[in-house]
Amino acid sequence: MSDTVDTLPEDPFDAIVDAPFDAALSERYLIYAMSTITARSLPDLRDGLKPVHRRLLWAMRLLKLDPSQGYKKCARVVGDVIGKYHPHGDQSVYDAMVRLAQTFSLRYPLVDGQGNFGNIDGDNAAAYRYTEARLTKTAIELMNGLDENAADFRPTYNGEDEEPEVMPGLFPNLLANGASGIAVGMATSIPSHNVAEIIDAATLLIDEPSASHEQIMGIVQGPDFATGGLLVDSKDVISAAYASGRGAMRVRARFSTGRDEAGNWEQTGVEKQSGGTWQLVVSEIPYQVQKGKLIEQIAQLIADKKLPILEDIRDESDELIRIVLVPKSRNVDPDDLKNALFRLTDLETRFSLNLNVLDAERTPRVMGIGEVLRHWLHHQLEVLVRRSQHRLDKIDGRLELLEGYIIAFLNLDRIIEIIRTEDEPKPVMMDEFQLNDRQAEAILNMRLRSLRRLEEMELRRELEELRAEREDLVKLIESPARQKTRLKKDLAALRKSYAEDTELGRRRTSLEEAGQAREISLEAFVEREPVTVIMSKRGWIKAMKGHADLSAKADYKFKEGDSLAFAFHTQTTDKILIATANGRFYTLGADKLPGARGFGEPVGSMVDIEAGNDIVSVFPATANGRMLLAASTGKGFIAKMADVIAETRKGRGVVTLKPGARLKVVRPAPTETTDEALLKDQYLAVVGDNRKLVVFPLSEVPEMSKGQGVTLQRYKDGGLADTMCFLLSEGLSWAMGGDSGRTRTENDMSLWRVARGAAGRLPPQGFPRNNRFD
Repeated sequence: MSDTVDTLPEDPFDAIVDAPFDAALSERYLIYAMSTITARSLPDLRDGLKPVHRRLLWAMRLLKLDPSQGYKKCARVVGDVIGKYHPHGDQSVYDAMVRLAQTFSLRYPLVDGQGNFGNIDGDNAAAYRYTEARLTKTAIELMNGLDENAADFRPTYNGEDEEPEVMPGLFPNLLANGASGIAVGMATSIPSHNVAEIIDAATLLIDEPSASHEQIMGIVQGPDFATGGLLVDSKDVISAAYASGRGAMRVRARFSTGRDEAGNWEQTGVEKQSGGTWQLVVSEIPYQVQKGKLIEQIAQLIADKKLPILEDIRDESDELIRIVLVPKSRNVDPDDLKNALFRLTDLETRFSLNLNVLDAERTPRVMGIGEVLRHWLHHQLEVLVRRSQHRLDKIDGRLELLEGYIIAFLNLDRIIEIIRTEDEPKPVMMDEFQLNDRQAEAILNMRLRSLRRLEEMELRRELEELRAEREDLVKLIESPARQKTRLKKDLAALRKSYAEDTELGRRRTSLEEAGQAREISLEAFVEREPVTVIMSKRGWIKAMKGHADLSAKADYKFKEGDSLAFAFHTQTTDKILIATANGRFYTLGADKLPGARGFGEPVGSMVDIEAGNDIVSVFPATANGRMLLAASTGKGFIAKMADVIAETRKGRGVVTLKPGARLKVVRPAPTETTDEALLKDQYLAVVGDNRKLVVFPLSEVPEMSKGQGVTLQRYKDGGLADTMCFLLSEGLSWAMGGDSGRTRTENDMSLWRVARGAAGRLPPQGFPRNNRFD
């Protein structure tokens, strides 16, 4: 019975730990966050790699995918990586591998790909069963020293293999190729740089460890992107970003038709055509901008008529980028077109600099460029000492054997005799010639043909060479000054492969300081033509070419049951203001209105007017125009037309209304004047639904850009019906009604002249029954 009880499975509830939920959650989330930061998203300062990239290169090295060897399927590499080192999704690992091979993503690619590895248009790479790869020379330089104890190794996730903790090579990969990543609560964004500049800056710090930031930035000009382009921020802005490790820099496309014989870029990008026409050519685009999406973006601007000075865009690229931009006419200024493109498209972007990296203790830190280089040099000096010590140990081992061999040659006859006569020659040899076990074993394993005089001479020469090398290594390990001299020598040798006169080392991103792209008034490029704007009562709007007779209403076409609401003359360069009952103003360009062949288009498809919100007035905006805005509550003010122009479809709120109130009147107001006599002669007439009329000086109405305004007339019942600005010296006029077009004028307004906000009295005899001035 007791045996049965002992074999019962343990109750899983016995393992439950009683702990506060928030503490348990916090602890586990912190573990996840640190794993994301240190094992996925941030690069190591020493080799500039994330774990997935390091494991990819290590797996390819073990597969002997050297630049001199043939390619192997990427599927083989990805399989090894996820099976032995990186237990994550195969697609994410392959994506990382693809990026290492893309010449437009990495300034100095670490993988040499064969097959479709994607393109700058934004197309994805082919599946890994179709592509092949091998390492580049740069990757080999980054891994130099792995066989010389230059880096520590750690067990893989399942303990079956080992992988390097860091790549020890001299290639400055962190700054050379940059990195980007998003972790938990932090991110990194490091641009690529020119290797020759990085090596020169590192050499400066070897000679002058306390060199200033200004001295470093005198060598490192800034990012050197894989796709080239122009860096247009000032040197002060760039320097400030690199000093703190945080900042942003503007990158522009390069407009150019090619290089001259000296290898310099032709700067303007203007390509002359027959008949005096021209076109702009883009030869380089900003880093991380997909060419396909960029062309779609510009084409959409043309389709939406948001860039009227641009006629067409063509992609004539092959292995080199060539995007052709055709202006609307030859009279367009190329600089104006460039500025408009910089402001509206990704031909100008901002690259964020965030030098957030893991230091040697795997602690995330944001560093300035000087601190990054100093930490990297410290690591390289450690690697140099480790490699030297490894070589010293190898030499000591070889010297031990050589000394044993030489003893054997000096006593060759006795050695042969011992081997022939003794059953156990090894201990006899060790005792007689003071040999250690390793030396005696090596002598016993010598080949007979090695027992010749020439071999003895070769051993003695090798012994002398190794002793000399050992002496140099001991001095190197013991002398920091010698270590710095050796590191400078190694850096100089590396620099030759990435010098400015090599294709790989030539700087691609130019520094050309330029201000912010100035705002171009695109309306200035719209051809000025007269049009007649027509809007129906149901909100359908259109523009008829020319100034039509506004009284010829029979010529206007409307849908059945619809009729004319507004019609006026304007120009294609004007803005059309639409005022609605809720006090919002919307803006349309007259050049963007549909033609008058059909019924037009609903204005609701062009601007976002709320359902049920009536249109109060539609009219063209003028440069110095003003208008009187009055609500049904009797409050109002004067506003400038320029202040109410809206830039978005949602319009602009101008008149603030109380619940239940609505914007009732939008009337032209006199323009501003300094003529005192004219100011005194300007009056405002206000009539209410109660048929009471008040007249008072227009100067008592304030000018505002937004708000409720002031009380124009007080009501006990009903609300405001109409307002009118007029000159007191000319009297107040109103339409007689009917089709006669006649008006009546009341010259003596003394009975109705009161203070603003009064109740008023009945209007003159003959005033329209609808309480309207027109």
